[in-house]
Amino acid sequence: MENFTFYSPTFFAFGKDTENQAGEYVKRFGGTKVLIHFGGKSARASGLLDRVESSLKNAGIPFVSLGGVKPNPRSGLVYEGIELCKKEKVDFVLAVGGGSSIDSAKAIAAGVLYDGDFWDFYAGKRIEKALPIGTILTIAAAGSEGSPDSVITKEDGMFKRGASGDAIRPKFSILNPALTQTLLPHQTAAGITDIMAHLYERYLTNTKEVEVTDRLIEALLLTMKHEGPRVIKDPNNYEARANIMWAGMMAHNNSCGVGRSQDWNSHNIEHELSATYDCAHGAGLAVTMPAVFKYVMNHDVMRFAKIAVRVWGCQMDFDHPEVTALEGIESFRNFLISIGMPKNFAELGAKEEDIPQLVKVLCYGDGRTGTISGFVTLNEDDCTKIYKMMV
Repeated sequence: MENFTFYSPTFFAFGKDTENQAGEYVKRFGGTKVLIHFGGKSARASGLLDRVESSLKNAGIPFVSLGGVKPNPRSGLVYEGIELCKKEKVDFVLAVGGGSSIDSAKAIAAGVLYDGDFWDFYAGKRIEKALPIGTILTIAAAGSEGSPDSVITKEDGMFKRGASGDAIRPKFSILNPALTQTLLPHQTAAGITDIMAHLYERYLTNTKEVEVTDRLIEALLLTMKHEGPRVIKDPNNYEARANIMWAGMMAHNNSCGVGRSQDWNSHNIEHELSATYDCAHGAGLAVTMPAVFKYVMNHDVMRFAKIAVRVWGCQMDFDHPEVTALEGIESFRNFLISIGMPKNFAELGAKEEDIPQLVKVLCYGDGRTGTISGFVTLNEDDCTKIYKMMV
């Protein structure tokens, strides 16, 4: 296990009706004027925004609102939010929605206190300070409600990139599983896939002797394996929703990733798909991960064989561990398909003829120098072959 530091100060309020306490928590964490940042009409139509606004009014906290966050959140709205916060002298950002709203709120919170272009953070500069952030989660997926990370798509070039820093960990996050019961099955399934991707990206490590975090990751994957089909069958299953929501936070606040190298190549490769075709991130990952895993499997075949046995119930073939590893990857892929995720490029709306451009942006776009690094370092040729495996 490698040396590490871990700082995760987010206050979580979990359970039914907890969104009604938003004003109390904003006040507790020092907010005196709030930007409410959210996505589309559903937040208003469902009554959620009304409840949040009422809570803020009851706490005596003024607010301004900025909606319009799209899946794969865009830089243009971030710039608009930064200017609005400066103009209105906002000192707290409250995200209402899923990972897209939270990631956009984080970018705004960082940009308000920065003299340069907020995109500098998404080009590699670490975020050192930001306005305090709170979240009210409406979809279990990205884990942004507990993480120090944010992903934004830059409209000039359609580069989808991430930024990080403990300054953008939310001060509080309100997690009411009931708010996810109205999601479409595809949204729920994409969220489940994203959660499992966050776990796999950490499991694929070159660090030895990390049994504690291996076992944590395996336990959370087993939880998703159990709860995923239950919630697809019965969207109103509150207990299944609750377990998925907490697993989503645990999967990405990095408690499962400390002391070990991590991968993230599947995420990097998928980002080009969701940036180009505007597909759901989880749907893109469902197509990307099996291809990446098969391509890099022989780098450490026993790691793939171990997760095949411990999570997917495969029998270990010690003479031919690659057989077990492949069985585990196929079991994972079949699970994702069973909950409604796509299985190939065509079902994503992606096109084989676009692969050269996807690879060019992936390997060279926005300052990259020809490779992406993780569990295995991949070059243009590797990435081309991986995309072709998805067709």
